[in-house]
Amino acid sequence: MYSEILVPTDGSPASDAAIEHAIDLADRYDARLHALYVVDGGAYSSIEAGAEVVVDALESEGEEATGRVADAAAEAGVECVATVTSGTAYRSIRDYVDENGIDAVVMGTHGRKGLDRYLLGSVTERVVRTSEVPVLTVRQPADE
Repeated sequence: MYSEILVPTDGSPASDAAIEHAIDLADRYDARLHALYVVDGGAYSSIEAGAEVVVDALESEGEEATGRVADAAAEAGVECVATVTSGTAYRSIRDYVDENGIDAVVMGTHGRKGLDRYLLGSVTERVVRTSEVPVLTVRQPADE
């Protein structure tokens, strides 16, 4: 049913919860897991000095986050491809799905409600609304 599964990560506890589900799903279907971290450098382009330093730091954070996914997948015997890219998060996720033949996406959600959700937006919500493949959302555990 699934041969290529994408788990976007931002290194947050919500992502960690999704990673566990993604690895389990990949193991169950003998699928390859794709770990993706998107650096949104455009958000820092208005900084006159130091934007490059911020983007470099985010890329390092992305390497670490996708590396943790790859390590956890390897421990479970699941093949994993780790990628760090740049762009607008939901568009980059959608493009990755199209370009890599992804069959399903597993994403964490922070479970924000009300004004916080409206003001902050939700990458997960945008992916759910625009994806042509199934998207499994995993809520961050309440104690975190």
